[in-house]
Order: sequence, then structure tokens, then C-alpha cells
Amino acid sequence: MHNSPSPSSTALHRSPLWLMLIGAAILVGGFAWQYAYSSGGAEPGVAISPPTHDETVSAKSETAVFAGGCFWGVQGVFQHVQGVQRVVSGYAGGAADTARYETVGTGRTGHAESVQITFDPAKVSYGTLLQIFFSVAHNPTERNRQGPDVGTQYRSAIFPMNASQQRIAQDYIAQLDSAKSFREPIATRIESYTGFYPAENYHQDFLTLHPSNPYIVINDLPKVEELKRLFPQRYRIEPVLVKPAA
Repeated sequence: MHNSPSPSSTALHRSPLWLMLIGAAILVGGFAWQYAYSSGGAEPGVAISPPTHDETVSAKSETAVFAGGCFWGVQGVFQHVQGVQRVVSGYAGGAADTARYETVGTGRTGHAESVQITFDPAKVSYGTLLQIFFSVAHNPTERNRQGPDVGTQYRSAIFPMNASQQRIAQDYIAQLDSAKSFREPIATRIESYTGFYPAENYHQDFLTLHPSNPYIVINDLPKVEELKRLFPQRYRIEPVLVKPAA
């Protein structure tokens, strides 16, 4: 995803040569998409059933924290969901003093690239956010990686904010696995929430601000299109941004 190398992640797709090759591929059209699927790029969304158990509305605003690989794409997907009020890219699972991009990139901090989602539960439930998370935001069957990005910092994880969220997440994973909704078992971990630390400013709203970035074109814009295809009633055209346009 990013330009800084780390010992626990693949480096080819971050190199200037890779960006040049993918940029050329995009210009010639179909080859770019063939490359995307053959090299761990965007995968089609998966139509899955909603959670059997979901929360009841008890507040005007709630928070969810998910980790699903590179936070650029996960943030971009949820910024297009009706009822979502704010989505911040950041780090969860580690300590405050290691919540920096270069340090997290080593894969040794316990952090995962994550998003903090503030939402109106009267408009979109926690269970619906989980459905979108599993269906289009990432591939929940990949362990300690996501597409071309490899390392524990790219793991699939849910950080419940309370007992209700934890129960809903646990039940939903069991439901999806029992129904064999995916070809492989779900690898998503449910981890204790110990804090969320916003990422550096240049990571915020990255998909919206850099739609022609080769990584975004190959790995993330297709996820937004899958959101629109599989959840047309949930899709919002204008994203809710961390830094609204002046």
C-alpha cells in the first residue's frame, strides 16, 4: 500500500517501478484488472446474509473500530455508507507510543491499521456495518495480510466497544462460518479494545483525495463500486470526509 518498506510486508507493489508498471497497465485498460486479481488486488464483493442478531437503537451516536488491511480502502468504503457520520484512519491494538506509521509498519507493535467509525444507529446498525465490512471492505479469510499487503499490521480484526458489540460480532462470525458464506473460514480476530490512535493527516481521506493513485485504482476503488452494487440502498454518493472541502 505505502511507500515505506517494512520487514514483515511485501515491497514490490510499493516500489516506483511497480507504480510505473501499474500506471501503464491502467492506460491499456483490461490488463490492469487482470493484474489486480492475479496479484492480490481487489476481489469481488461477496453477497452475505445480514446478522441474525443485531443491536437495538439506544443512542444517537455510536462508535465501531475495524481493521481490514490498508486503512485507505476501508475508510473509503465506510465514508460512502448512509448513516455514517465520520471515519478516521488510525491504529488499534498496540500502545500509544508506537502508534506511528513508520513504527507500525515494522509489524512488531501489536497495532493493526484500523478505522474508527462514528455512526447513527437509527440509520445504520452495528450489524449492518459488520455485513459491509465482511462483504466488500476486505477479505475476512486472509490471515495477517490483505491483498498485496502482508504483516500483522494488515490483519482482519474487530475491536468491540462494549459487550453488545462483542456478542453481535461473535454471533455473526459463527453464523457466516456455519453457512459457509466464504470458501475459507473467517480469520477475523475479535480483540480487546485498548484505544484508537488517529493516523497521520496525510493518510486521512486518501481515497477521495488521490483517486488516480495506482494502489487506489487497483485495490480500493473496486471496493466502493462493490458497495454500490451490493448495498445500493446504503450507498451515499458524496463521502463524509475527515477534512471537509472548504
